[in-house]
Amino acid sequence: MPSTIPTAEPPVFQPARPAAMAIRHELFFLNYFRLAQALVYTGLALSSPRLTWPTVDQPVLAYVVIGVYLLFALGMLVQTRNAMANARLVVSGALVVDIMVAVLAAWLIHEARIGIAMMLAVNLSTGALVLPLRLSCFFAALATLGMLGHTLIVQAPGDGDLLESGLLGVAYFATTTLCHVLGRQLRATEALAEQRSLDLANLSQVNELIIRRMKTGVLLVDDANRIHQLNESAWMLLGNPPADQRDLGKLAPELSRRLYHWMTSGKLDETATQLADGVPEVVPRFTRLAPNDDSHVLIFLDDTSLLSRRAEELTLSSLGRLSASIAHEIRNPLAAIRYSAQLLAESKELAASDARMVEIINNHCVRLNEIIENILQLSRRERSRPETLDLGRWAHGFVEEYKQGNDIGGDSLRVITGSVAVAAVADPQQLQQVMWNLVQNALRYGRMPGEPARVMVVVRQGEHGVPILEVIDRGPGIAPKVAAQIFEPFYTTHEYGTGLGLYLARQMSEANQASLEYVRVAGGGSCFRLTLTPPARHPADGGDAA
Repeated sequence: MPSTIPTAEPPVFQPARPAAMAIRHELFFLNYFRLAQALVYTGLALSSPRLTWPTVDQPVLAYVVIGVYLLFALGMLVQTRNAMANARLVVSGALVVDIMVAVLAAWLIHEARIGIAMMLAVNLSTGALVLPLRLSCFFAALATLGMLGHTLIVQAPGDGDLLESGLLGVAYFATTTLCHVLGRQLRATEALAEQRSLDLANLSQVNELIIRRMKTGVLLVDDANRIHQLNESAWMLLGNPPADQRDLGKLAPELSRRLYHWMTSGKLDETATQLADGVPEVVPRFTRLAPNDDSHVLIFLDDTSLLSRRAEELTLSSLGRLSASIAHEIRNPLAAIRYSAQLLAESKELAASDARMVEIINNHCVRLNEIIENILQLSRRERSRPETLDLGRWAHGFVEEYKQGNDIGGDSLRVITGSVAVAAVADPQQLQQVMWNLVQNALRYGRMPGEPARVMVVVRQGEHGVPILEVIDRGPGIAPKVAAQIFEPFYTTHEYGTGLGLYLARQMSEANQASLEYVRVAGGGSCFRLTLTPPARHPADGGDAA
């Protein structure tokens, strides 16, 4: 549909990103720095007599060590993305190489040992962002021992370089510990921010879905009288306009006129109006998007058919309570009238005309009793007690019970089931009342003139394994205009009908989380389809855990 509100599916709560993705920036920084470090080593090794440059003790060995380290740094940088899966192992191995090369470089280029040792501190600190604290301290100790060993071997005892190496070791431990703590806090903050962002996105998705599925139409209109957003209900109440049509004055002139009247005078016209042909009447309401924002207005379209339906339900509820209070007052004299008519019918001196009158009395007593029973069901509305049923077995038992309690004569009533068992969750007593009403209507009205009724109770599975129970007849079917009203209370086309049977059947279906609808059968006939609720699936049955 052309709604400007995005199609929102039920929100999907995604897990936080893996730890390997969270340390991607640290790995890239470490590898880029290692490459720069190797280039610095290379520059130091390429000493020139014309420059005041550190002296390289063994140039050939230095070129070999630094060249291998440069290739190693390039390789680590290229493999950064692949290394994120085993980040700790890769960083640990790389730090071992970094420490070994730094100690060798400090030995080969002794005059630059302080700068080399300081660059190694960056490697250790960056590695501490990824590694556990104990492992980070291990590499800090390893680097400290390496620098102390170099000083003891190269320098004479008592030289001040030994103190420098000790202080560098203290700096290694301090920076490593500090970076590890800061890295842990940064990762926790990042995870919290990501979770809050995910919650916010899911909340926004939920809000969009709620607005989209609202029965009340919602439109957002700017000061240029253009529609920015609308939900499904508003789109339908406007007559399903095309996606490129956003001018409210052209889409709904009456709504545009009322909006202008409200904005200029502040008065709201609450009379119902129809915005397009073939759609229900609505009562528009207006409100500003923000208290000080006159450029955007929210329009709410209340469907009057929904209000009428709610009023109808309240009326029926009141009628049910009233009927329950006077049920005995009606039934007692009715039972006396019928009993007296039965006694009168047993008289041997009863004339034929009087016998006809007695028959009329009995028929109307039966009809009046049916009316009382149907109206009483409006007030009972007992809570459903759902059970898991094997629909095929239940349907066979229902049909046998119906045949035993009713003489169907030459009519046909049979059950059709598939080879796969179909399970559903429903209250068996209320389901029996619904099916009794549907089968009785099918046998009474679902027949062609002069032919017996042929009624089938079909048990099958719909899409996604949804259990379906259908009552199908081969009668003349129901006209489309009549079919649109058959579930309304007190609507009937039969002179002796009450108009409550199908209404109560749908009410009991909804009480069992099921839906009852009429489907016209191709080639003639009618189908009343009851879509039930499947039983919950458990992980042991191959389903997903709830």
